This record gives sequence, C-alpha cells and structure tokens, in this order.
Amino acid sequence: MEHIIYNVSELNEHIKRLLDGDSVLSGVYVRGELSNYKVYPSGHHYFTMKDPEGALRCVMFKSSAARIRFRPENGMKVIAFGRVSVFTRDGVYQLYVNELTPDGVGDLYVAFEQLKEKLYKEGLFDERHKKPLPRLPKRIAVITSGAGAAVRDIIRVLGKRWPLAKVIVLPVRVQGPEAPPEIVGAIKYANRHRVADLIITGRGGGSIEDLWAFNDERVARAIFESDIPVISAVGHEPDVTIADFVADLRAATPSNAAELAVPDRLDVMQALSGLELRMGQAMHRELKLRRQRLSELAGKRVLQSPKNYLDDKRMMLDYLQSRLNAASVKSVSAAREKFIRLAASLDAMSPLKVLGRGYAIASKADGTVIKSASDVKSGDKIKVRLQKDEVRAVVE
Repeated sequence: MEHIIYNVSELNEHIKRLLDGDSVLSGVYVRGELSNYKVYPSGHHYFTMKDPEGALRCVMFKSSAARIRFRPENGMKVIAFGRVSVFTRDGVYQLYVNELTPDGVGDLYVAFEQLKEKLYKEGLFDERHKKPLPRLPKRIAVITSGAGAAVRDIIRVLGKRWPLAKVIVLPVRVQGPEAPPEIVGAIKYANRHRVADLIITGRGGGSIEDLWAFNDERVARAIFESDIPVISAVGHEPDVTIADFVADLRAATPSNAAELAVPDRLDVMQALSGLELRMGQAMHRELKLRRQRLSELAGKRVLQSPKNYLDDKRMMLDYLQSRLNAASVKSVSAAREKFIRLAASLDAMSPLKVLGRGYAIASKADGTVIKSASDVKSGDKIKVRLQKDEVRAVVE
C-alpha cells in the first residue's frame, strides 16, 4: 500500500478543512479565564483562555473587538463565542472570537463599574469640583430628547415654579450609538455660546441599555469640563448613571431636576412679604427713635438760645487762657530756680574755687597730674597751677 506524503502546509490545510467543517466548532461557547491579553496597533486582540487543566489561544479581530462594552483584563472570567480553526502558517488551532462577555454578570454592568472606578480615581466625582447652582437662573438649557416626556415635564415644572426663567431646549438623541456625541456636542455648544447659566440634561427611565448614553465616558467628561453648572436627571429614583456622579447635582427624575433648578415663586413671594413686613417694622422703630432724639435736641440750651451758648463758651475760653498763662509763669519760675541751684552746685565744685583757697595742682610737662612723689624723679620738669597763673619748677 502506497503512503500519501503531505508537506507541512498541506497537512495544516487538511486539518483546517476538518475543523471548519465541524458544526460544533463553527459556533462554540467557551468559558475560561483571560491571560496574556494584548491589543496590537492593528486593533486586533490576542489572548489566552485557560482553566486549571488547559489553555486555548484566541484572537478577536478589530471589527469584533469594537463591539466590546467593557475592558477585558487578565484574570477576568469570561464566556467567548466564536469558531475554532487553524492558522496554517503556525499549525496552531485557536478560537476566533466574535463575542466576549463577562462570566456571571452582564457586560454593561462590568463596563459601568470599570468606568466608574476609572473616573473616580481621576477625581471626576470629587466634591471640590462641584460648581454651585445659580439661585435665580435667568436662562436654563435643557439637553434631552425633543419628543420625550422628560422635556415636557421639565418645561411644565419650570413654568409653574419660576416663569421668569427662559427655557432653551437643545434636542438630542438620548438612546443609541449616535446619542453620546450629540449630548457632548450640545453641552459644548451651550458653553461655547453661553446660551444659559444652568444646564439640565437627562431622559426618562428605562433599562441599563436605554440609559447607556449617560454612562458614556465622552458624556461624563463633557459634563465635568462644562463651565456652566449641570444637573443630571436620568431615569427614575433607582436609576444611577455615570453622569449622575460627575454632574454638579443629581436629580432623581427630570421633574425633580426642574424643582432643584429654580425656587418656587410662591415661596419667594411669601418670603418677600415677610421681608416687607419686617422692613416696615424696622422703619417704624427707627422713626420713633429719631423723633425721640429730635425732641431731646430741641430741649438743649444751645438750640433754644445760641447767643447764650456762645457767651458761655467765650467765658470758658477766657478762664482756660488765664489758667494757661498762670501755668506758664509757674513753669518758667520753677525752671529758673532749678537753674540757679545747679549753677551754684557746679561753681562750688569748680577746681578754680579750690585753688582760690591756697591749693595748687602739680602736673608733668605733658599735662599729666602728679598724684604722688613716685610719679616723678629728680630732674623732672613740672608745672604748678595756682589760682591765677602757674609756676614751672624742677624736681630735686
């Protein structure tokens, strides 16, 4: 019997045809743990799926990878769907993945948690970045579907609570792949042209898929970068989106957003009435005090007889002037007596007074005073100071 000899590529092609023709391997679900996950510049994803007993090489091409809503990570347990075939160049069989979902939870939930953690670490949820809302907004931009119930609820509540505010509707799609770029564009437009001093963005309730546009990273960053304060009003009370975490204020519903955006005119009118009453009472008290003060001033002598008041002040001036003159004379006299005493003391201590009583001062030729005999020696020339003149002498 003659044996058929295949070259390597022929055998690989034969195995590939066998695998491609297997109905089970043409569309198979595989559960495993991700390992060695890499994304190449081409956009293709290469990774390994493994369990305690084995490993399987996998590839996901760019077109399929673009549909992944979460970020695959090593160690993550997933379920992959695709076909098993052979890459003939290497002779290695691998799973060509068309779909990849987290094992046990939905991919949207995983994507939501991953994005929430990422933006939290970047500080987009930090309270210090929250901008205060204007107390009495003049213009409010509403970014939502122009045909939905949310926009009608917002306009109705705003009109009832604060009709002075001008409402500007920037209609966008709030569901589907086109929704995130439209919402981002509307937020940037409102900021670029300063169309309002407050933004409300959101939509009515729905499933996580329906609300997904407000879990988009692009929308979250646009809200964070907005110079105009943003109220997020997505869904109903239980619904929470990434936009709610980033916004300056989160509202439970679109109607609640309108309630938070503006005050109730009835409350404002009541407050103004209270202020008017308090202001009237304050003015009444002030006028009463002013009348009392006026009565007190009217009874003062200076107002009843100004001339007498001036006469009293003139007399007081004369009195003060006489006291000032007397004090000046007394001060000069005391200073003169003190001067005389000090001059007499100084004169008594003068060396000339001592010389006048018959004493003399002996000094060397250089003027040094001689205090004892040891200060000179025989033959030294000295000077003897008397009261009126001096004598020059030589020590023997």
